[in-house]
Amino acid sequence: MSGPDARLLARVERFVRDLLVGASRRPVRVGVSGPQGAGKSTLVAALVERLEATGHRAVGLSIDDLYLTHEEQRALAAAHPGNRYLEHRGYPGTHDVELGARLLDALCARHPAEVRVPVYDKGAHGGRGDRMPETSWRVVRTPLDVVLLDGWMLGFVPVSSSQLVDAHLAVANERLVHYEAWHRRLDALVHLDAVDPTSVVRWRVQAERARRDATGAGLSDEEARDYVERFLPAYALWVPGLRARAPVDGPVLRLRIDEDRGLADDPPDSTPAAR
Repeated sequence: MSGPDARLLARVERFVRDLLVGASRRPVRVGVSGPQGAGKSTLVAALVERLEATGHRAVGLSIDDLYLTHEEQRALAAAHPGNRYLEHRGYPGTHDVELGARLLDALCARHPAEVRVPVYDKGAHGGRGDRMPETSWRVVRTPLDVVLLDGWMLGFVPVSSSQLVDAHLAVANERLVHYEAWHRRLDALVHLDAVDPTSVVRWRVQAERARRDATGAGLSDEEARDYVERFLPAYALWVPGLRARAPVDGPVLRLRIDEDRGLADDPPDSTPAAR
């Protein structure tokens, strides 16, 4: 994917700029939620570039960089043997939520400061991934005008245990409670809602091919397909709740995206969020 869909980018850019106009404080922290491979990071990078071109200081972050370390992930999997949802990174419970909360707070500094931002190497350990040493983390300088945080499960909240179609989802569902620490730090949310959630399988295979071509490391097509198919139950379980009520104190922009990651033809919806 060379760049985000032009109409999609224009809608989200207008949404973020409107937030800046009405902001009582800086930075404005905006979450970008959408399925894996939907182009969230590409969209965020394009937004940062456009905002900085008009004099705004902006930074893009991903919850992918907040995964547990490789050793921590192995320990989590060992503590829940046979639970395929916790065997690899990705599901609720496989992130360092406290680290993410501290990072979002640090980026709100109103004085000049340097904030070290974690970097996660998805190609490490044969595609299993690992957090890079702190010496390799990014340095972001404050103060900022906009912080954009993207993640496939941003805005997901726990559901009733009676809705769980697989008992192994119970742990991840319980761990979602802790992600409120991220949600309450967001001022607004962009929700990229896939018309066909199964498109994530094809998108992830394409992403891993691109990673292998660029770095020589990454999951094979078969491994990528096996990995991402584990997430299809998550979309069925938690996305309906996100559609109904996003857990942020601020506006929500919902945009339907088609199988080519473009803006679907139906009109976009922008509504205030309820908590």
